Amino acid sequence: MGKLQSSLLNMVLSLGVITIVAALILGGVYVLTNETIAEAERKAQVQAISEVAPEFDNNPLEEQFLYKAHAGTKDSIDIVVYPAKRNGELVGAAVKSVTKNGFGGEIVVMCGFETDGTVRNYKVLKHTETVGLGSKMQEWFRTDKGSQNVIGLNPNRDDVRVKKDGGQVDAITAATISSRAFLEALNDAYKAFVMMQNNREEGERNE
Repeated sequence: MGKLQSSLLNMVLSLGVITIVAALILGGVYVLTNETIAEAERKAQVQAISEVAPEFDNNPLEEQFLYKAHAGTKDSIDIVVYPAKRNGELVGAAVKSVTKNGFGGEIVVMCGFETDGTVRNYKVLKHTETVGLGSKMQEWFRTDKGSQNVIGLNPNRDDVRVKKDGGQVDAITAATISSRAFLEALNDAYKAFVMMQNNREEGERNE
């Protein structure tokens, strides 16, 4: 009987040790994987900022400005403005904008603006839109055909909405919902950029 109890105890202890070691290994793998994913996302973000913003010599990530779009509604989202500066002067910005109203759900876009709010460039970072339809947004809205191209437009003077809603931009064929969502993200990005500029100017006046 004593031998049986001893064997059972050893088995329980062994299983306990194995469980603890396995948990530690899995925890370590989780941490390392998360760090790797976070670093990959950071690099992709830096690359996107560089692609859409005017040339800069500051670190936009360190000077980011957070804007709450559609505050108080179910569509409330956080938009991040990354100021682009050269020799200490603001030359534009990259704005990471999000909309939940795509045909397939969330769409994330990095929008680049000149100082006056003119759209300089954009890059779609994430979407789940239909392949061959809404997925065309990456190139559709920069193509010089009809009224597709939003590069060079300024939401302050141009109606950057799809024509079906009274705007001036051609929607992607058979993908009006995706087009509407993309332009919503672009307009929200512009509003965030303007708010950042206003806060910056107010801060300078109060110094």
